[in-house]
Amino acid sequence: MKIVVLDGYTLNPGDLSWDALKELGDVTVYDRTTSDPAQADLILERIGDAEAVYTNKTPLTKEILTRAPNIRFIGVMATGFNVVDTAAAKELGIPVCNVPIYGTAAVAQTAIALLLELCHHVGEHNRAVQQGDWIKCRDYCFWNYPLIELDGMTMGIIGLGRIGKATARLAQALGMKVLAYDECQDPSVESATLRYCSLDELLAQSDVVVLHCPQTPANKGMINKESIAKMKDGVMLINNSRGPLVVEEDLAEALKNGKVAGAGLDVIMTEPMPADSPLLGIENCIITPHLSWAPHASRARLMGTAVDNLKAFINGSVINVVNP
Repeated sequence: MKIVVLDGYTLNPGDLSWDALKELGDVTVYDRTTSDPAQADLILERIGDAEAVYTNKTPLTKEILTRAPNIRFIGVMATGFNVVDTAAAKELGIPVCNVPIYGTAAVAQTAIALLLELCHHVGEHNRAVQQGDWIKCRDYCFWNYPLIELDGMTMGIIGLGRIGKATARLAQALGMKVLAYDECQDPSVESATLRYCSLDELLAQSDVVVLHCPQTPANKGMINKESIAKMKDGVMLINNSRGPLVVEEDLAEALKNGKVAGAGLDVIMTEPMPADSPLLGIENCIITPHLSWAPHASRARLMGTAVDNLKAFINGSVINVVNP
């Protein structure tokens, strides 16, 4: 079997092995291929006569799929699969398989890391020490930002799926109470420190609002001028879910006028970040480059499941198929 990986670098910049995949066939790995669907000819050239194609961000449109008749299997090296026209693939009899569970702990951990950075500004205080500020200090200690204690505060989590529940457990360990909003509720997780509520109550009562929901047409831009106005003055916002959930111009304004005391973001509307992003240069806005999923252990699990998906297909079945 001929296997092509269209954009393997982000998953495996060199610290993982493709050997398990190579056991299943003749593998060609491209570090990067265009994410522009208009460059169909380039994508098709790289697919060639491959029967199994893996992608992360390289689009596989209906045009591409119909012009690549040898494809029998598509593997998405991610959880989200919107880069593939799954309906067209189904029409052509091609299963599309994703990796639904691999980074739960890593994403939850990053959400808390962003929150703790907003509360303690560890990186900024380290920079101050390294540049000599403590050496010159007249007192035994100093701090350049207000320091925030989370114990007793309320975290509102929008989207209490696997990742939301993992973040809730970490927040509870820090002494926080948790409010959760999710259309699909799991009553078994409710306790003295966690309960479900309406979205409006969550926005009004939370000291920290965390987004852990998938992006849908209905919730695009859900954090906007109107929803921010419903929040507490001085609220903190964490988003390492999907960038388009937030109207960035509205968040930037709220950060500047103090309505939002701080934001920790691992995702933004357009990635990589454009030079004219309204969020750049705002001191109380911490931005990391979509790295929540990227610890080595998390990526190793992703790789393992991606290989298992193809192995199952070769053995006559499909797992983690998103277009049954």
